[in-house]
Amino acid sequence: MTDTTTGRTAVPEPSIDGGPSVRVPEADPHANRRQALYWRLLARLFDQEEQPALEAAGLAVVEDMGLPTALLDPQASIDSIVQRHPELAAEFDGLMTPASPAEGDGEEGGRDRAEEVRRAALVSKVLLNVFASGSGNVSAGQLARWQSDAGWLERALGCRPGELRGGRGAGTGAGASGGGVSPTGTGGRGPAPDLSRLIPSIGPELGSIEADLIKRMHLREVLADPQLAARLTPSMSLIEQLLRDKNNLSGVALANAKALIRRFVDEVAEVLRTQVEKATVGALDRSVPPKRVYRNLDLDRTIWKNLTNWSPEEERLYVDRLYYRHTARKTTPQRLIVVVDQSGSMVDSMVNCTILASIFAGLPKVDVHLIAYDTQALDLTPWVHDPFETLLRTNLGGGTDGTVAMALAQPKIAEPRNTVVVWISDFYEWQTEPLFASMAAIHRSGAKFIPVGSVTSSGRGSVNPWFRERFKDLGTPVLSGHIRKLVTELKTFLA
Repeated sequence: MTDTTTGRTAVPEPSIDGGPSVRVPEADPHANRRQALYWRLLARLFDQEEQPALEAAGLAVVEDMGLPTALLDPQASIDSIVQRHPELAAEFDGLMTPASPAEGDGEEGGRDRAEEVRRAALVSKVLLNVFASGSGNVSAGQLARWQSDAGWLERALGCRPGELRGGRGAGTGAGASGGGVSPTGTGGRGPAPDLSRLIPSIGPELGSIEADLIKRMHLREVLADPQLAARLTPSMSLIEQLLRDKNNLSGVALANAKALIRRFVDEVAEVLRTQVEKATVGALDRSVPPKRVYRNLDLDRTIWKNLTNWSPEEERLYVDRLYYRHTARKTTPQRLIVVVDQSGSMVDSMVNCTILASIFAGLPKVDVHLIAYDTQALDLTPWVHDPFETLLRTNLGGGTDGTVAMALAQPKIAEPRNTVVVWISDFYEWQTEPLFASMAAIHRSGAKFIPVGSVTSSGRGSVNPWFRERFKDLGTPVLSGHIRKLVTELKTFLA
């Protein structure tokens, strides 16, 4: 039987018949304390109500370890704790990264049981503050506090604050690199689990929680405060909220909203531009003589062609002719028509494709047209070079009627053989058969028609099965998944 006050297992007296007594091994008190802290954490995560026994046990453990009792207060931010106890800042850094084998010279093969309990108390605080986000309305202060606590979780995982939520943490932080130790190390604490496999999935979860908090808060209140607005992490969910509410913003709030949208657009554009530029557009045109400049000099071919002029006596190679690389490419003017469903279910695709269209519009001899639609269609071609201005002119939400977009797209197909039409939608349309008939006519005309079910950063999306089957029969299966797939398709057509 275990004594709850000492955490030790009682040793039975010798048996009445005089036989040998059975001595039960003494339980590890540190293991019991650590379990009490984690049981309290689980109880708090799944039920906001206090469990008196677990709260009392947690309080006793924290006080015994000489840690501040504020670690058990769900309302206390980690910033406030570190401000009052600055010595804890170094302990939170790298808290959840695995320690090297040389670290820790405590009990039982290098494991310091007391330090493991201390770690459990700190880890419990970080996880509880981040993952117990509650319900109901969220104030600007609560969002700011959560973002700060999420930053401490990222630091505990060996990443920089904001790194995982921004999608850049997988593979960049110490915790993501396969078990490295953060610069501050883990001190004398016992070994921590290797979370490198979990880190890629932790980032999206943090982003999901932040998106939920943003939906539950008064966003206008935050945007009106430049300091709070500057702390917002640009994300797809935040951009969706800003685009939906942009007509209700003015003054400082509108300026801050535009700054956040531009930051997000620039970040996504940098990634997509790299993907587009990985392959050249157009085949080499060998009918055009190469430019005789040094940067085009084909040194390997020049040496190979002049090997007959090698002088063994002088050990010199005499060059009769220089050879240069062909750099001119065959580029036929191509027209790219991008039609994007801007209804509520396609926000991610709208943002991504607007940025992608602007990148292709910057390529030589590519004429890009952009059309957005819900129950009405809007020709955004005049602003296609500036995705920021394009997005400000969108009107997210509403129903879906692709026939109005088709009325704008069809007159733009002047030379079908040199035209590609990319239609991005979930294809849950109001007038299904007339719209599909028009799409099939574009395909038969010789233009390349690419139906796209989703062009998201995550690759998730759903497509109307009716359209999916008919596109498959037409020989133009729906392209659905990560935006890289669409980039590859377009580069193939334009090459």
